[in-house]
Amino acid sequence: MKERNNTIGKTLQLLALAAAMTAASAASAQSAGSWLGTLGINKITPKVDSGDVSAPALPHTKADVEADTKPRFTVAYMYTDNFSTELDLGLPYKHDLIGAGAIEGSGKVGSSEVLPPTIFAQYRFLPPASTVRPYVGLGLTYAYFQKERGSAQLTALLNTGGPGSSFKLDNKVAPSVQLGGTVRINQRWFADATVIKTFLKTKVHFSTGQVQDVRLDPLAVSVSVGYQF
Repeated sequence: MKERNNTIGKTLQLLALAAAMTAASAASAQSAGSWLGTLGINKITPKVDSGDVSAPALPHTKADVEADTKPRFTVAYMYTDNFSTELDLGLPYKHDLIGAGAIEGSGKVGSSEVLPPTIFAQYRFLPPASTVRPYVGLGLTYAYFQKERGSAQLTALLNTGGPGSSFKLDNKVAPSVQLGGTVRINQRWFADATVIKTFLKTKVHFSTGQVQDVRLDPLAVSVSVGYQF
């Protein structure tokens, strides 16, 4: 009888331990009430469709924009086991503007920094404790342009022999779509990868009076490490 009681006691202890481990696993899954934070690297590549610089300028004077890579960090909150919101932040990206169209090959005509904070509403597929969880998001990006600088080449194109030319880009709110996924490393840590497409059109105002419409439509690709709180 004593041996039987010992066996029952050990069985109960094992069941209690298993229940505690299950509860801990559920608490650390990406479930309702969880906060998720990530830190990683993000590359933004504008997919430019440039309009012409207005007169007086060489006909078909266009521009292209080069890519830049910077750190990216996000904070997300799980409202349910599947629905979340995410705030994307980071350092300003610096993009070089180069000649295109009639002035292709003329080199750098300027540079600008842009800070693009974005907020997403997300749907995360599969159960909270899944090893891999793909997700989609729909959001809004605020493109804040700063530190625009024209080059000597820009002055030569728009104001030959005159003072240095400068320009200003309009800040814009633009829709963004997101496709990503997380891979669980352990109870708290996970890896994250995401692709974001933003549909952004802005206007360039030159100090010499010309204007130019530019569709930037950047594509952002990032990889990060995340932690669940």
